[in-house]
Amino acid sequence: MKLLASTVLAVLLALPAFSDTIPITLDIVNADGAPDGFNRSMVTANGTYPGPLITATKGDTLVVTVNNLLDDPTMRRSTSLDFDGLFVNTPDSFNEGSSFVTTCPVAPNASYTYTIPLVDGQAGTFWYHSQLSVQYVDVLRGALVVYDPEDPLKDLYDVDDETTIWQVGDWWHNTTLPLLAGYVATGIVPVSDSGTFNGVGRFNGGPEVPFFVVNVVQGTRYRFRIINTSARNVFTMSIDSHNMTIIETDGTPTSPMTVNSIDMLAGQRHSVVVEANQPVANYWINAPYVGGDPTRNLNQNATLSRAILRYQGAPEEDPSSPMSLGPAGAELNALVEANLRVRGICPVTICMIVLNDQIQPLVASPAPEADINITLNLVVTAGKAQWNVNNVSYLPPDVPTLVKILDGANSTEDFNVTENTFVLPANKIVQVIFPPSVDDEAHPFHLHGNNFWLIKSNSSDEINTENPIKRDVRLLSCNFIAPRQYQCISLKVAGVGSTGTIMRFSTANPGPWFFHCHIFWHFQAGLATVMASGLDETRETVKPTQAWTDLCPAYDALPADLQ
Repeated sequence: MKLLASTVLAVLLALPAFSDTIPITLDIVNADGAPDGFNRSMVTANGTYPGPLITATKGDTLVVTVNNLLDDPTMRRSTSLDFDGLFVNTPDSFNEGSSFVTTCPVAPNASYTYTIPLVDGQAGTFWYHSQLSVQYVDVLRGALVVYDPEDPLKDLYDVDDETTIWQVGDWWHNTTLPLLAGYVATGIVPVSDSGTFNGVGRFNGGPEVPFFVVNVVQGTRYRFRIINTSARNVFTMSIDSHNMTIIETDGTPTSPMTVNSIDMLAGQRHSVVVEANQPVANYWINAPYVGGDPTRNLNQNATLSRAILRYQGAPEEDPSSPMSLGPAGAELNALVEANLRVRGICPVTICMIVLNDQIQPLVASPAPEADINITLNLVVTAGKAQWNVNNVSYLPPDVPTLVKILDGANSTEDFNVTENTFVLPANKIVQVIFPPSVDDEAHPFHLHGNNFWLIKSNSSDEINTENPIKRDVRLLSCNFIAPRQYQCISLKVAGVGSTGTIMRFSTANPGPWFFHCHIFWHFQAGLATVMASGLDETRETVKPTQAWTDLCPAYDALPADLQ
């Protein structure tokens, strides 16, 4: 039965979308795997890491049936799927997938179908993953691409298909329950054993697992969709001897911008156009990463995180050039996470920072003026696995936020303090200010169901309300960890970044929307809020199915070891 379901899924995903409804079946199963040569049980969709690619066309409706068949007691056995970056309108918010915010998890040996219309003409690069605790560390994650037949940038590339999707991620040899127990006991965030490129990696002293190969034809232009599916690591992407032209950021088309190196935080996505314009050969795709102190896990070797760009006609062998971390010194032309392009060697005294050379949306539009201002202060409790937002460490409630709203919750007082829920009116513009931070964890904050205007970066004093980029994951602090440590050192010396990060979002799409750090260890430790807008409007428009209503009683009845 499982093999049949997987075969049907593969056929469905291979066919063009003749219908507006895209049926998808994901069997959530424990399966053994060895992405970097170390074998262990994993939490997977249909037995693979990454999970099956989900594709759709702009305007379609996704109908995703999840069958929970998990049975390994070393990991969580309930589950819940989030479709990262997709807009979810108010009437469909009960299918958004955020455990204890918009839904309860799916119990073992149970099924649930998420129905998600693709709204507002949205297209681009997205992904799905478990939204239950840190379960997606056990590799329940996969790519989701929404194609636009009328893509205004399609003249820039020739190939954009399942072969041009790059998923980088982090991989742990231990499972999440003992890793989480260690974090709670010490306050030290686990450090991954390796990084993976489309599910393939290597670690120090491990077997020489063949690198993933990306095949290209000389003279052809490729749209590579890069997704950082990690739970912690920041990846720096580059290709030896090749430039990359950015044309999409988190589902937003951008004015083409050519770089040779891109920093990507957990949850972020970029589409880049790469022209295969070099001599026929093999070239390294560099994907080094940072995420915690590497001395805490001696398996880690970021230099081994990479793939091969292989031209048609090249020998089937590794590139002859040395493995590097990518362009450096005078050769560096990087898009760094602060939306700044940094060129040249960057010692503290001479680093050249170009503040006005930012990535821009393809269709420029001003950000609306703010009606409401919220300041969020992020503070860690020293020595503990506890993060606080405005002195509150988020804890998942027993009754999901949406259930409380549907049952009549009207104000902040109707929610537990530890739910960190901000009650907001509908049809307003909310400005969120994060004070300056030089924390060595980047804190990629992610807004569910919507996106936001990025008004100001932490490492720049420029405020842009005229044509800001819209995205759904954003760094909140400078990152002192190599290979990009010069970003913050030089910016601190220059005295910029004095007013923190500023973003704005609209509450014209009411509902309880999770707003949290996408480093899931921090998320688990309380670095999260809920932006609950238009509670009356939510009650008027959300009409859940009986299947959704049944999720919470079924989950609540489970013994703790099955939750």
